[in-house]
Amino acid sequence: MGDRVAPADGSGPAAAYRVDVRLILVRHGDAHAGFHGPIGGPVGCRGLTDIGRRQAARLGEHLTTNGRPAVDVLLTSQIPRAIETAGIIARALGFDDVPQDCDLCEVHTGEADGVDWAEYPSRFGSFDMAAEPDRVFAPGGDSWNGFHDRVRATMDRIADEHIGQTVMAVCHAGVIAASLRVRLGVPTDAVSARLVPTHTGLTEWEHDRSNGQWTLRSYDDARHLDG
Repeated sequence: MGDRVAPADGSGPAAAYRVDVRLILVRHGDAHAGFHGPIGGPVGCRGLTDIGRRQAARLGEHLTTNGRPAVDVLLTSQIPRAIETAGIIARALGFDDVPQDCDLCEVHTGEADGVDWAEYPSRFGSFDMAAEPDRVFAPGGDSWNGFHDRVRATMDRIADEHIGQTVMAVCHAGVIAASLRVRLGVPTDAVSARLVPTHTGLTEWEHDRSNGQWTLRSYDDARHLDG
């Protein structure tokens, strides 16, 4: 598979790896986007709900009070629900600016962005990307295979660009799930179980530049929402 999962207690063979980059993927807060209403790309997304804003605020408070590794770089996708989440976290962490990275976006929806889901079948055909992995979501958008290739390349690019740093990237459930599939060798067409990270949950990867391996340190840490 090429990448690995570290034991929770830090023991075992995986304990000997070297960390060059920490990449913390954060799912955006609860949002208006879904499978009803407008398709939520950069145009169609209507941002966070009030619940999502509270979730992001609680994550920001958690990050500043619980001794997590200092965040050197904060990034966000170009979709409003992620931008809004990142803005709330940025205020808590003291960042004045949050660069937007299109490669952190959910599946690129192309010409379907902003179109009502009810109109999607008549305009663009069936919706089963895993069954047709090379068919784009809509003209100008991603295919299932292309999306996973993008996530893999984006993780490697971030590792190359931010050696010695902890990078927090506010993104989407699909990006986080794809990171697990491509790094842990899970077939992209697997349907026996779903990966659905919690809103504002943290998934932490570490990269060892000496051998190019990624190590999964934690998945979907959402303790800041407890209680």
